[in-house]
Amino acid sequence: LEINAGAGGTESCDWSQMLLRMYTMWAEKKGFKVSTLNIQPGDVAGIKSAEIEIDGDFAYGLLKGENGVHRLVRISPFNAQGKRMTSFASVFVHPRVDERIEVEINPADLEWDTFRSSGAGGQHVNKTESAVRVRHLPSGIVVECQQERSQHMNREKALQMLKSRLYELELQKKLAERDKVEAQKMKNEWGSQIRSYVLDDRRVKDHRTGYQTSQTEAVLDGDIDGFLKAYLMSQTVEE
Repeated sequence: LEINAGAGGTESCDWSQMLLRMYTMWAEKKGFKVSTLNIQPGDVAGIKSAEIEIDGDFAYGLLKGENGVHRLVRISPFNAQGKRMTSFASVFVHPRVDERIEVEINPADLEWDTFRSSGAGGQHVNKTESAVRVRHLPSGIVVECQQERSQHMNREKALQMLKSRLYELELQKKLAERDKVEAQKMKNEWGSQIRSYVLDDRRVKDHRTGYQTSQTEAVLDGDIDGFLKAYLMSQTVEE
């Protein structure tokens, strides 16, 4: 989960720290593990940005609706005249991508053919069906191997080639996932204001679902399940 202060200097940095505290308290109440990956302090108070990792069952599924801009309205503690100030911070939640790629091939997913080799290699290669062709049914990848003298050796080589192809396919998927995450981050950064926290009016309202509460202190202490549930329910209805 990433938090970035918007325009507004100290006010926004302080608001970012309040959000960091809110999400940390929410996660700890759930029994989730919270690790700080990166934090950049503000010049006067608060934080300019922070990135934390929340490890627990369904953590991403619960928090994915928090993407967007969070708006705070309050009497500023940093203003000598006690003016009402508005601050912004963006929140971006994304799943942790597992960089490991394990290629497992189910024998039931393979369709084998044998044929006579057409290449050089002497009479033995050409007279017997030592060449093999294997089709991986789930992906549609087809691999042929006829370089070895025996069918057994060609089968082993074909499996190695197939694993390499499947590894490359999975690698491309991982890179596409990463690109998608980055694109979503750019889209959400400052384009969509999702929730307002109006402290002097004792009101926190989600602009997407209409869900609101007057329990502002409880919300800032991590009591955000009502907002999370309302968002997930709204997505279920849309689907």
